Amino acid sequence: MLALHSTVNSPRSETSGIVLKFPNMDRILVVEDDRAVQKALKRLFESEGFAVEICGDGQSAIDAFRANPAAAVVLDLRLPAMSGRDVCREIKRQAPAVPILILSAASDVADKVLLLELGADDYVTKPFSPRELLARVRVSLRRAARTQSTEVSGFDGVTVDFTKMEVTRKGEVVALTAQEFKTLKFLLQNAERVITRDELLNEVWGYQNYPSTRTVDNHILKLRQKLEDDPANPVHFRTVHGVGYKFVP
Repeated sequence: MLALHSTVNSPRSETSGIVLKFPNMDRILVVEDDRAVQKALKRLFESEGFAVEICGDGQSAIDAFRANPAAAVVLDLRLPAMSGRDVCREIKRQAPAVPILILSAASDVADKVLLLELGADDYVTKPFSPRELLARVRVSLRRAARTQSTEVSGFDGVTVDFTKMEVTRKGEVVALTAQEFKTLKFLLQNAERVITRDELLNEVWGYQNYPSTRTVDNHILKLRQKLEDDPANPVHFRTVHGVGYKFVP
């Protein structure tokens, strides 16, 4: 087994990647109170092209994730004030699709089983091999990417499950009408592209139920009210004057 301070210099594969459609697709949140381990993990992941945010306790990790969701979470089981189990539960409540990989001591076998039941995606036992940890994170990211590319999408604390037709924002379920959900889905699937009102009408409502363009405006307004931090100054559901709308993750 490699020492904890060892680094990995292998090139990052093209698929090692990302949680699709999350804003910080190459960002990893590390929740660990040991400063030496913090530095080692930061070196390890940054050498592979990831951006890394470090939190030394559970509450700050939850706050950081809520403010700026990461593509994956590496979580120490034993934390001050709040247990890794509670952190795992809360992050999974906010974003069920984001993979969480647990770091645990060999004596925590029972807790590891419980964490997997709570939704943790994998774990490694301390002391661990950096190469093994990196490989496990990559596998979790690839698995999440395959799932989310077709079933789950997200942005800025919002998670959209296409299969369940369910939207959550900062862990809370957001009630959308069927047409609001269809409008949201079409915008997410066409992110960064300017979409005319006529195209939205055609794709979301269809020719047989052709309403006025005002209907589109009303639905975009509702999405802003439900999903934007400041609906009057939207960041994600943007108006392109004289043309239509553009969704920006």
